[in-house]
Amino acid sequence: MAMRLPVRPFTLTTRIRAVRFTSTASNLSDAVKKTITRDAGLPNPDPGADSPSAALVNDHAAYMVATYARPPPVFVQGEGSWLWDIENRKYLDFTAGIAVTSLGHGDAEFTRLLTQQAKTLMHASNLYYNPWTGALSKLLVEKTRSSGGMHDAARVFVCNSGSEANEAAVKFARKTGKVVDPAGGKTDVVSFSGAFHGRTMGALSATHNPKYQEPFAPMVPGFVEGRFNDVGGIRDLVTERTCGVIVEPIQGEGGVVAAEEGFLVALARRCREVRAVLIYDEIQCGMGRTGSLWAHGGLPRDAHPDVVTSAKALGNGFPVGAVVVNDFVGDKINVGDHGTTFGGNPLACRLAHYLVERLSDPVLQQGVLEKSELFRDGFARLKKRFPQLVTEVRGRGLILGLQLTEDPGAIVKAARERGLLVITAGTNTLRFVPSLVVTGEEIAQGLQILEDAIAATR
Repeated sequence: MAMRLPVRPFTLTTRIRAVRFTSTASNLSDAVKKTITRDAGLPNPDPGADSPSAALVNDHAAYMVATYARPPPVFVQGEGSWLWDIENRKYLDFTAGIAVTSLGHGDAEFTRLLTQQAKTLMHASNLYYNPWTGALSKLLVEKTRSSGGMHDAARVFVCNSGSEANEAAVKFARKTGKVVDPAGGKTDVVSFSGAFHGRTMGALSATHNPKYQEPFAPMVPGFVEGRFNDVGGIRDLVTERTCGVIVEPIQGEGGVVAAEEGFLVALARRCREVRAVLIYDEIQCGMGRTGSLWAHGGLPRDAHPDVVTSAKALGNGFPVGAVVVNDFVGDKINVGDHGTTFGGNPLACRLAHYLVERLSDPVLQQGVLEKSELFRDGFARLKKRFPQLVTEVRGRGLILGLQLTEDPGAIVKAARERGLLVITAGTNTLRFVPSLVVTGEEIAQGLQILEDAIAATR
């Protein structure tokens, strides 16, 4: 099948005119002329200090809190697995907005539904019912059960993001602990080394990484760190004081490291023994990314969680998160225990409903597994050509990590300047989380660019 290339509806001049510049406007024309001839040996050289991109960034930077160190391109349009920047450079996107745009950029039906629902009703608050919060909740429960995931899924809390989903899960575990032990001795929350659960204070307290925690210490009390995949340590780690355990079936930010089945089985059994809530954080690895709706879908029933958290791909770029719970947890949450202003709004839920339907499609999921093999074949070739650099491939489906022996920063830059976007994770790991609808031709093209980028950095 021939690769379908997106049509670019705007020219370079049109793109630049579409952006409202202030003090930098008079410099744009000269900057564009200089950009055309700069670094002509690369198809996508990073915009320089005299480029329209830099002019726009410099005009805005003083008004933005500096929470990210971003590369120079300024993206203005996307379609499928492709992005364009303000200077009309085209990039193959193997990041999907950090595992978010699983249906790619600009999905036609998603856009149609967004427009239709925005015209109909966007928000009325959780003081009232709307058709889509309940419809999404019902669909998530039904699809979770039928997919082989959490067999006793019963109810859903809808929120706005992954961090909010994990915050809710931790609160639900704490509330459950207080019901199980009215004396108040069941409050500890266990999480694991290498985890990333979010940047709000509760989620951050479960993310035992000094880089993230130290600027905001002290953390919320009662969080205990365990060693990931350490079966032998579970009994001493999860005790009668434990109200909840939160774990990623595949650690994304931690380096694309999968939890071993035996570890999750033992963890679940120990949680049942002490009546602690088991939470699977599937914010990055869930929603079809492993070739099933949930990454835990292939586990035996006795390893299923009490809570699953989701976000990212649930909205394909629109902010939405969800917490799926069983009755052990749901029965203990009462009116007034938790809430959200925007969570569950009709627009977000209408879009998420569509995403759950699409991402639970067996045909799409089979495609994920087939595309995963294309990546693995390409990684094997890279390892053969660069044996001193590439050491290991980790992950499942289309959440994959290529472990290197050095900092990948130079490779990421070289790939970007050749038209490919990739990101990192953990220590010296290249992370691949492309759209689930990426084509075989695009995978081959991207892997060739990656190989060229690695060669250029040797």
